[in-house]
Amino acid sequence: MSARLAGKVAIVTGAASGIGQASARLFAEEGAQVLAVDRPESAIATANQGVPAIVPLGIDITGDDAPAKIVAAALERFGHLDIVFNNAGVSGRAFAEEMTDEHWDRVNNVNVRAVFRISRAAIPALKERARVTGRGRIVNTASVMAFDTDFGLSAYCASKAGVGGLTRTLALELGKFGITANYICPGAIYTGMTRNGFDDPEIRAVWEKKAALRRLGQPIDIARGALMLASDDADFITGHELVVDGGLTLRT
Repeated sequence: MSARLAGKVAIVTGAASGIGQASARLFAEEGAQVLAVDRPESAIATANQGVPAIVPLGIDITGDDAPAKIVAAALERFGHLDIVFNNAGVSGRAFAEEMTDEHWDRVNNVNVRAVFRISRAAIPALKERARVTGRGRIVNTASVMAFDTDFGLSAYCASKAGVGGLTRTLALELGKFGITANYICPGAIYTGMTRNGFDDPEIRAVWEKKAALRRLGQPIDIARGALMLASDDADFITGHELVVDGGLTLRT
């Protein structure tokens, strides 16, 4: 069986841990060369050691010049760009009445503004590559909170709904160039961002019971969804919301 991403170059953000790390490693296993991006203060320098196909880049994706630097780094190291997986995200809870502008701005800057700006910066390289191969890929991480909600999540839900709207529009605009754009909506996934809550047995039990599959998702579960959308198998899938939640949202 041939590697599903053989010969491809991918950018993966949030790649120091959780879904991003699992995705970078899975993409590499499937033949891709990967630029793994995360904050300089994260574990990005060492998170994927021992995987020669993964090259780390420590950078704040919300920085003014970050998108240009990220795309330039991928092109300089690997020569072209096939896949952009905008996965990095942050959360946080506060009732809207008490939420600060700083909280709102931080969540939306990371979760949707950076996704837009990195995608925008990557489009020329994706178009150039698509003229050769016939395809390019943008995959974005949203959340089931793009269409559901919970107390204290006004900033998070708004940002993830924004990812959905952005991705659908990218799909419409870029389809004629052979570039697809899709987004994943994870459910309750055990990651570095959620570990503090899910390490509480009572909280974990509640969320496991909510899911039809009776377990929390693991980063690899989302990585497999991203792999499918990034691969040639998804040639006729674009503007799609892929819910990967173990059946969490089957009931209200």
